[in-house]
Amino acid sequence: MAESGATKVQLHLYDLSQGMARAMSAQLLGKQIEGVWHTGIIAFGEEWYFGGGIQRGTPGFTHFGRPLRVLDLGETHLPREVFEEFLVDIAPRFTMQTYHLLRHNCNNFSERVAQFLTGSSIPRWILDFPREMRSTPLGQMLAPMLGTSQDALNGQLGTSGYVAPSAPATP
Repeated sequence: MAESGATKVQLHLYDLSQGMARAMSAQLLGKQIEGVWHTGIIAFGEEWYFGGGIQRGTPGFTHFGRPLRVLDLGETHLPREVFEEFLVDIAPRFTMQTYHLLRHNCNNFSERVAQFLTGSSIPRWILDFPREMRSTPLGQMLAPMLGTSQDALNGQLGTSGYVAPSAPATP
């Protein structure tokens, strides 16, 4: 906590491709990309992210490993209780059933939380990534397959809402 009673808000970025996007994107996509980003919001000493519902964990110790990048988003003066009420309110929009790799994912969750806590957005280049991918020849080829796979996956999953009441122990 800062002296003013404010809580620092950060964005953790993890490359889901584990370096493959950077190494192979220019030849496969015709453009260089740095990573396929998963994001989580750090606030109130915990990391909040969308994965099978709204999750929380110890910053830098979630199953995504250590973040590749950390961006400062500002501060919030909202109490944690107000934030947790907000999470309960948005939980029906962030479930296993509503997840979509290209249209409704962890980055959309991070954007919504960043706006609520700080009034600002996460970087546009993170949010625009799915659209940019779909604009490449490879992305256009893969989009129908990804959509079919995503629909099948969502059909097999149950609904899940806010599932973050307890954080894992710090390693």
